[in-house]
Amino acid sequence: MTTEAVVDLAALGEDFRRDPYPLYAELRARGPVHRVLMPEGHEAWLVVGYEAGRAALSDARLSKVWAKAAPRLELRQKAAGRTMLSSDPPSHTRLRRLAAREFTPRRVAAMEPRVREIAGGLLDAMAAEPSRRADLVDALAFPLPIAVICELLGVPFLDHDRFRHWSNTSLGGAEPDARRAAEEALNGYLGALLAAKRAMHGDDLMSALIHTADEDGDRLSGEELLGMAWLLLVAGHETTVNLIANGVLALLTHPDQWAALRADPDGLLDGAVEEILRYDGPVETTTFRFTTEPVPIGGAVIPGDGQLVLIAIGDAGRDGARFPGPDAFDIRRDTRGHLAFGHGLHYCLGAPLARLEARIALRGLLERFPGLALDADPGTLSRRGGLLIRGPERLPVRW
Repeated sequence: MTTEAVVDLAALGEDFRRDPYPLYAELRARGPVHRVLMPEGHEAWLVVGYEAGRAALSDARLSKVWAKAAPRLELRQKAAGRTMLSSDPPSHTRLRRLAAREFTPRRVAAMEPRVREIAGGLLDAMAAEPSRRADLVDALAFPLPIAVICELLGVPFLDHDRFRHWSNTSLGGAEPDARRAAEEALNGYLGALLAAKRAMHGDDLMSALIHTADEDGDRLSGEELLGMAWLLLVAGHETTVNLIANGVLALLTHPDQWAALRADPDGLLDGAVEEILRYDGPVETTTFRFTTEPVPIGGAVIPGDGQLVLIAIGDAGRDGARFPGPDAFDIRRDTRGHLAFGHGLHYCLGAPLARLEARIALRGLLERFPGLALDADPGTLSRRGGLLIRGPERLPVRW
């Protein structure tokens, strides 16, 4: 156990939400694990630093199963069915195997022309704006990935404003009652969608997951399909929304990097996406893990009685022991090994799609709006609430 005082993250206010990295660096200088009070009111153990974070991501003593949480935490699992993010092997192995049978690199690669087409339409709409101003979150970062994931899953026309509210509320730092209402509304929508797809089989990913079976005839149950739909639709677009928004914000606040990328997009675009992921990725801390036995980290031992553990993967990318000069944004940097998409069993299955969409969005902006600039003081931009998803709520730009 550590005798260090609990760090109240909520008390740090908007400054911490806007830029958490100085606090994480301060904590990392003291050691790799700390007691924190989350904005949602739960006490947790926060793991900081690259090596400690990478080890914790693959530590089998840290379970993703919510039933293993200590009762005193009074946690309520999201009503979204059983997902890969809330299971351990062998259940996780089975769920991921069934998902991976259909969510293949070939399926993602085949979507590239359609992703370009959707992005092109959104950029056309931006270019037609007489004021030559836009909120990039509304104009591109949100509608591109939600349109792509809806087409991938075969979701019919979706009320984007309503879905955005459900998603932001369920994943953000909203009050418990508001989160519960958003989750229930979203689950009702997804349940109706699955029922319709069972009745009329299509060639989309969701239909394929309903009907897929492995060599032994194993299929996803109704609860598992609901969880898979929630994971792919909600988590599947949230990462990309904030990858694009964080990336544009980083590039426009580092004009030398924007100019370098504009001069050589073929040579630097892939590296720019990886540097965005390292420097200010869309996931700040991991989803919940719970101790099943004592876990020594650095000089502390986290008790093994269902303690809540968060891994600050955002801080892992800012650890100078792994990435020299970590607070500098450099699209030519060697970013290999960053943890923005996780590590180990729970490495993000949708990482190739997120990277594809980010590359297409950034190239489109470079080609269509080479003079793009921020239309607000970056220090005034409000950030998403909570510790999970990191990104600006709005991103005003002009050209």
